[in-house]
Amino acid sequence: MTAPHASTDDLLRASVRADGRVTLDPRFAGLPETAHGGTVLALFDAVASRGGASRAGARVVAGTYRRRVPLGSPLTLAVERSDPVTRVRLLDGATLLVDGTVEDGIGPESPDAPPSARSPESVLPLSKTCFACGTENALGLRVQLAIDDDRVHSVWTPRDELRITGQDRLAPVALTALLDEAAFWLGAAASGESGMTTELRVRLHAPVAFGKPIVVAGSRAAVHARAEDPRYWETSVAAWDGAGTLVASAAITFVAVRGAARKLVTGLLAVNPADVLRRVFPAYVP
Repeated sequence: MTAPHASTDDLLRASVRADGRVTLDPRFAGLPETAHGGTVLALFDAVASRGGASRAGARVVAGTYRRRVPLGSPLTLAVERSDPVTRVRLLDGATLLVDGTVEDGIGPESPDAPPSARSPESVLPLSKTCFACGTENALGLRVQLAIDDDRVHSVWTPRDELRITGQDRLAPVALTALLDEAAFWLGAAASGESGMTTELRVRLHAPVAFGKPIVVAGSRAAVHARAEDPRYWETSVAAWDGAGTLVASAAITFVAVRGAARKLVTGLLAVNPADVLRRVFPAYVP
């Protein structure tokens, strides 16, 4: 059985033209008017495929975000293939937005199982438009993350839009976006500020069967600020399938931007109760 209409994976791949121009659909948003970091990583993974087929082997997809990636605007992809590494740059004219790599043949790793909750949990904020958590985003995950004293986590069941067309496999963009979203909230909770994920390194271990729940989790105790620049917070997140098999893991850096939460909170208060936002942004919610 396959999706009865174009999948999210199809639409992400279709955003790239043969001449290297790319225009990201506005529904691939993270923060307002900005591409979700996980969708850009998945775009890099897709263009690294030879012949356009979805990749199946173990690999690491990495990206360093230099500037905000706009949506709905024509950008340029520069791709250099040299096995086992494909180098990808996303540019707006001559301005480098994101540079990254896709490296094949990376061996597995075995992080600990998701940290167990030892305290009452609270849901994390939702939006209407975000690719990961947007309640009205027809392309997106619609994931509800939660936070407690120990972790940020969710048990997420994919919608049919996240199936790779013609296969019973989960689209990689689901995993890259889940991990990036969890890392954002780990960084926000640690700093009390909004910001963005800026350095992403996601290890995709194996193809994931479609339809099974995915557990995503990151330990709050493992989050730490860089000694040389405390605006930057290092996070570790991972995802497991319903059988407890590790399917993806990531090291993702969140950069806190002082004051940015004020604007974000204003928009999110239209969708979320104040106490949900207060748990993460206490300085910005009365």
